[in-house]
Amino acid sequence: MKGFGRRELIAPLLLGALILGAWWLLTSLGAVPDYTLPTPRAVLASLRDMLVGGEIWPYLGMTLLEAVGGALLGTAVALPLAVLIHRSRWFSAATQPYLGATQAIPAIALAPLLVLWIGYGLWAIVALCALMVFFPILISTVVGLRHVDPDVVDAARIDGAGSWTLLRHVEAPLALPSVLAGLRNGVTLSVTGAVVGEMVMGGNGIGTILTVQRDAVDTAGMFASILILCVIASTAYSLIHTWEQRSQVIESLTRRPSKGT
Repeated sequence: MKGFGRRELIAPLLLGALILGAWWLLTSLGAVPDYTLPTPRAVLASLRDMLVGGEIWPYLGMTLLEAVGGALLGTAVALPLAVLIHRSRWFSAATQPYLGATQAIPAIALAPLLVLWIGYGLWAIVALCALMVFFPILISTVVGLRHVDPDVVDAARIDGAGSWTLLRHVEAPLALPSVLAGLRNGVTLSVTGAVVGEMVMGGNGIGTILTVQRDAVDTAGMFASILILCVIASTAYSLIHTWEQRSQVIESLTRRPSKGT
């Protein structure tokens, strides 16, 4: 377990150092112009100015609000619907073809409709983030519920567990790793949706800063803004992944007594 933890820490650092070294070498040789690919030093200087100067913080806060709000809204809709699909064969058969069809429509293509229905700004962007989060969480939750050990479910029913008790104490804990896997992917999509929504539907987040930097051909600033977004998404991804790993350990410990019987 300790070796696994060291590998997870060292491998990303090595890859990051390799990418940074290749980036520095490419820009130091003058192989590409600065407005196309700025030097790492220029990006770090721009990042420092943005963070120390404080101009980025209100915009960052708004982007986080939109991403978290969209993730919560998408999750709040996806989880009950996943339970209903799992419990009702009729509902599952009726909805799954339509759910699959919705994935043929890019979420960003719905942005003009969201503007007409909701208007510009915060709530339209939250709705866009929720749409991007919804499907990964829904599918992962349904898969997790369907892969719960039927012997464990039958034993709980024999012991008198009702529908709600079964869901709360048996199915939900055992399906939690799958739910978290969907949430892990959904949160990163929510950050993307927030930024894209700000650029398309208006807003006061990092997407707005990226638009200004693009118009000013501030490539170093754009790299710095993207780096901030990468840190946010990676942090959320890692935290949920850690939670997911711990839930898998708990699930394995829960299953172990049943295998020995």
